[in-house]
Amino acid sequence: MNDRLALLAAAEEGLTEGEVLRLALQHAVTELDGLGGAVHLRGPMSALRLVTSAGLPPALIRRWQIVEEDSPAAPARAVRHKGHVWAPRSSTGSAAASDWPGTGMASVVLRDDTRPVGSLTVVTGTTGEPTEEQWAFLAAVTSWAKERLEQAPPPARPAAEEDGAGRLRQALRAVEVGTWEWDVKTGELRWDDAAMAVYGVDPAEFVPRVESWMKVVHPDDVPWTFAAAERAIRDRGTFEAEYRVGRPDGSYRWTEARGRVELDSAGEPSRMIGTAWESTESRSARDALSRALRHMSDGFLAADDDWHITFVNHKAEEVLGSSEEELLGQVLWTLKSLRRIAGLEGRCRNAAAGAVPTSFDLREPDGEQCHHVRLVPVPDGVTLYFTDVTDRRRDEAERAAAARAATERSARIAELTEALAKATTSQDVVEAVAQRVLPPFHATGLLVQTVEGDHTYNLGRPVGYPEAFLEDIDGRARVASDPVWEAISAGGPLFVSSPEEYAARFPEMAHHSAMTGKQSCAFLPLTVSGVSFGICVIAFDQRRHLTAEERTLLSAISGLVAQALERARLYDAEHTRSRALQRALLPRRLPELPSCTAAARYLPTERGAAVGGDWYDVIPLSAGRVALVVGDVMGHGLNEAVTMGRLRTAVHTLAGLELPPDEIMNHLNDIVGGLGEDSYATCLYALYDSTAGTCTFTRAGHPPPAIVGPDRKVHFLQDTPDPPLGAAEPPFSTVEIEVPDESLLVLFTDGLVESSERDADQGMADLARLLSHADAQDLHALCDDIINGLLPGGRTTGDDVALLVARVHALPSGQLASWPLPEAPQAAGMARRHVREQLTEWGLDELTPTTELLASELVGNVVRHGRGPVRLRLLRGTDLVCEVCDGSLTMPRVRHASETDEGGRGLQLIASLSQRWGTRYTQDGKAIWTAQQLPGDDTPVPTLEAFDVDAVPPLGEEPGAG
Repeated sequence: MNDRLALLAAAEEGLTEGEVLRLALQHAVTELDGLGGAVHLRGPMSALRLVTSAGLPPALIRRWQIVEEDSPAAPARAVRHKGHVWAPRSSTGSAAASDWPGTGMASVVLRDDTRPVGSLTVVTGTTGEPTEEQWAFLAAVTSWAKERLEQAPPPARPAAEEDGAGRLRQALRAVEVGTWEWDVKTGELRWDDAAMAVYGVDPAEFVPRVESWMKVVHPDDVPWTFAAAERAIRDRGTFEAEYRVGRPDGSYRWTEARGRVELDSAGEPSRMIGTAWESTESRSARDALSRALRHMSDGFLAADDDWHITFVNHKAEEVLGSSEEELLGQVLWTLKSLRRIAGLEGRCRNAAAGAVPTSFDLREPDGEQCHHVRLVPVPDGVTLYFTDVTDRRRDEAERAAAARAATERSARIAELTEALAKATTSQDVVEAVAQRVLPPFHATGLLVQTVEGDHTYNLGRPVGYPEAFLEDIDGRARVASDPVWEAISAGGPLFVSSPEEYAARFPEMAHHSAMTGKQSCAFLPLTVSGVSFGICVIAFDQRRHLTAEERTLLSAISGLVAQALERARLYDAEHTRSRALQRALLPRRLPELPSCTAAARYLPTERGAAVGGDWYDVIPLSAGRVALVVGDVMGHGLNEAVTMGRLRTAVHTLAGLELPPDEIMNHLNDIVGGLGEDSYATCLYALYDSTAGTCTFTRAGHPPPAIVGPDRKVHFLQDTPDPPLGAAEPPFSTVEIEVPDESLLVLFTDGLVESSERDADQGMADLARLLSHADAQDLHALCDDIINGLLPGGRTTGDDVALLVARVHALPSGQLASWPLPEAPQAAGMARRHVREQLTEWGLDELTPTTELLASELVGNVVRHGRGPVRLRLLRGTDLVCEVCDGSLTMPRVRHASETDEGGRGLQLIASLSQRWGTRYTQDGKAIWTAQQLPGDDTPVPTLEAFDVDAVPPLGEEPGAG
């Protein structure tokens, strides 16, 4: 018994409903040692329809085709009692006892999840009533049948036996549609003549009962056909079924029926009306289509309106990795193979709602296989098509990758071309190649060398090479086996794909691979107008066999680089000459003066090779005075640099004439105005007098100076500047202020405080903050702090920057002596006495005779040709200054006296006895001064040997008078 149940459990999947019922009946009859048996299923109106039998002759079971549910027969009683029934032969119902063999009938109910659906009956032999164990076996068999009936697929149409021509003729015949009406309460059934023909029933033999329809339905189609009818009645909906109908000749034809349920006044089902037609040919066409779909090369899957899978072909089983039995009935997006597709449920529902096909790619987890899935909504659900696009997607990906690579390379070339167009120096070109060429080719090394004679020299900053190797090849002489010289000589590129190839072709250079760590290289000669002037080496850390396209591209790049480097080399030469000119036009060093200590910085603009027009200067003047100058010629270029040189020379000349600051600015304005309408310059001229502790400023369109007191308080000169030189109208205004000893004067051009990122006011505020906190002991360090603070990180500037910082030193009172003199001939003698006494006090007796003579000559000249008041001053600094001031504005001038002239030799005497001399205007007149070198220096001091200065008579007296 258990073996039979195990045998049933081992039955293959996919058995039809008829096969399930027949197999169950056969094992039940055999296990009970019965004579035969039958299976009835419940139909409409609760009547039982015979669906299969075993071991019983047709004549015996003909009366059992339809069994009313209220019949005393064992099958009906089992359904009514919902269990099992034993009917001895004496109580087998309406049949006579002699009509049935055996001892009785054992019937057991067949159930679904909610109610009885039929019964299984065994005609017992001599064993009689089944034992408890046999009843349990029958219950187990019906349970197995229930489970398998739920899994059974709809029956497939038998293969058509007609030939193609017959099927065609049959298809061309008009479809005959019959109508029917069924009273679901009484069981009355009415067919019209067309329905009689569809169901193959002779109208003369037709019994108008629903049982007539139940008898013609193929036993295998009974379960689901009857279930559809009962569902329509229960749901008050539509009946739709396709099933096989038996013909009098024993054949079966496919028939399709559709109907609707009508309700009575109480809302209960009363009747069902509908149509029926033969569908054998359409079914054959669908079967042919099904076979074609099942064996098509693409995967195909169909799902109903509830998204349950109803059909899959072999390819779809392969793609989804599951068998048909595992897939049928499953909800589409719950499949394991489709679960990884993000948003699949939403795509399906949106496609169905909009009746618009959608598609997407389905990739295997390993990423190798790829299928294109197309989801197409159909009236009863959706269909999915799976097309293997692995090769196509691979080709598309390769083409896309190649296109992206080509686009990226084109973009890189465009970027390189743009960068090379902007590059001005050779280093700019090398940096552009490193940034734009190395990444797209995955290169790691860049070396550019130029040829000078038979040697090659590194250019710019190489990338990816060790310093030892770079030092080894810089300036290397030409040798026979050298890839660099081979490429230059041939004028074409040279490609080496591996260290072995490099060693085989250039054995003397084989050690280079180990030194650099490079596995492959491209040697690209730099050629312009047919002349190779250098080499560009692009290297890789991995072995690399460049494609023909890559080699062509690198060759084209080398041409662009060669053109850019040629321009850059011309620029470098011009830049070098421009910088040399600029350095020549600026002070080589600042003078060391007792009146001030100065430091300066100059930062040229980064605008190509053009030099700027900014300058600064420290000009020593007489009597402890010094001129501090900063200027800026607007624009950049050689013309501006020349203009700057002319102005600087003019300032030196005019300052040397001891002209006042405003007059110097007038002359500079005339010079700039004479250069043309487009010539302008700004200038700040500061005149510091160490004897008075004052500073006089005049400025033309220039930023004001910063003044830092000993207390480190910072303020800027508060005055109204005149317009720039070339646009100003004289006179120029001047401002004189007192400057405490050891104060700082900070003069600068606008490039220091003004830029595109910062206005001048903000820049001056930043400068003031730096000056108030900076250490001012070392002026050179202070200049660096100012530059770094206002231009951090070596930031380049769009304008020149000139910075001059001076610490002023007042002349100590002990080094200055001053005396008023009368406007009389005795003034010369008084002057000599003052000189003699003061030089004795200073320990400069060695200079006394010469200084007495100079003072006497100066005073005498003033008394004779000038007017009062007269004053004599001696200043001891780096030299000895003797100065005589008077109220006259008439300047003395040197004349060439003849042998007979009595006068005109005084200034010649002054020039011969002093190191230098000069005159200048003062607020009250003029001053004439001389300067003598102090003893102790290497330069000899002029002396008067055997000359008695006191013997010189006063002016107006004759010699010997007394």
